[in-house]
Amino acid sequence: MLVATRVPVANSLLAALPDKICQSLLARLEPITLTSGEVLYYPGEPISHVYFPSDTLVSLLTMAEGHQAIEVGMVGREGMLGIPLALGESDSPVQAVVQGTGMALRMTSAQFQKEFHHSVLFQREVYHYIYELMIQMTQTAACNRFHRIEARLARWLLMTRDRVRSNQFHMTQDILANMLGVRRVGVTKAAGDLRQRKLISYNRGEIIILDGDGLEAAACQCYQIVKDMHDAG
Repeated sequence: MLVATRVPVANSLLAALPDKICQSLLARLEPITLTSGEVLYYPGEPISHVYFPSDTLVSLLTMAEGHQAIEVGMVGREGMLGIPLALGESDSPVQAVVQGTGMALRMTSAQFQKEFHHSVLFQREVYHYIYELMIQMTQTAACNRFHRIEARLARWLLMTRDRVRSNQFHMTQDILANMLGVRRVGVTKAAGDLRQRKLISYNRGEIIILDGDGLEAAACQCYQIVKDMHDAG
């Protein structure tokens, strides 16, 4: 007798669902390539699709008058984009920008709301992820206010590594400066310090994490707090 095996799902939120629910959702999701620099949502505009990233990273940015955008959260394979829909809201409060080309699964907002209200178990996983994202965003706000740039950069690189599942990715200094809300010269110095300690290599935007344990030691505690929260889930 043949035994059906479950096809591995790269997105952790979907993979945590019971097989029947997961397969039902997969039948309604379409694979899509997200391109670096692509804007998925703009602040105040309706959310047309929900995304479940597989091997890409999306930054959630907020704007302040007279200042550059700053990252308040990031979403990768651990979660989804479009959580306002689960809270009864149709507009995005943030700008969502793809930071690395990769794959995701998506469905229309109408289809998501139908599936969400149909399944209590799906609701539970989405609500749990919303809580995780709240922890991440509050920790990021505190980190950006109180911690040194080098420690913040180490945290950001580690969080990116965990979400794209790779020690190598492309990030320019301009992008890093925007994500951390600092001037480019600050990122240049911080990246240079990490490179001098042989924790990373950095050349023309190509970043390679050489010593993950060392980079964790260089990062602020914010990284471990967010990671532990996700692992505990």
